[in-house]
Amino acid sequence: QVQLVESGGGLVQAGGSLRLSCAASGRAFSTIHMGWFRQAPGKEREFVASITIWSYTTYADSAKGRFTISRDNAKNTVYLQMNSLKPEDTAVYYCAADRVVVSTRSESWGQGTQVTVSS
Repeated sequence: QVQLVESGGGLVQAGGSLRLSCAASGRAFSTIHMGWFRQAPGKEREFVASITIWSYTTYADSAKGRFTISRDNAKNTVYLQMNSLKPEDTAVYYCAADRVVVSTRSESWGQGTQVTVSS
């Protein structure tokens, strides 16, 4: 199993930017697919973006054009660059890892980092 630790959350005004980081340990990072999910109060956890071991990326419609996921295998870290943030992006953001496919049923999760976007 993989241990994941997120960082980089915080409070930002609408239109601003944040970069989230997720450091992984416990398994060869280059062999696991990575993703970001988020959960707002009273809502279900939802997919934001993912990146495969071949660096193929997928985005939720809400993230396309504003968010960029990337990975640095040398640093065992995945990033989520978030630009043009909106109040509706406010949520706890979770990093996930999986050997097969990243989903809400993925095998490894971080503790989450809070992102708050003020209007």
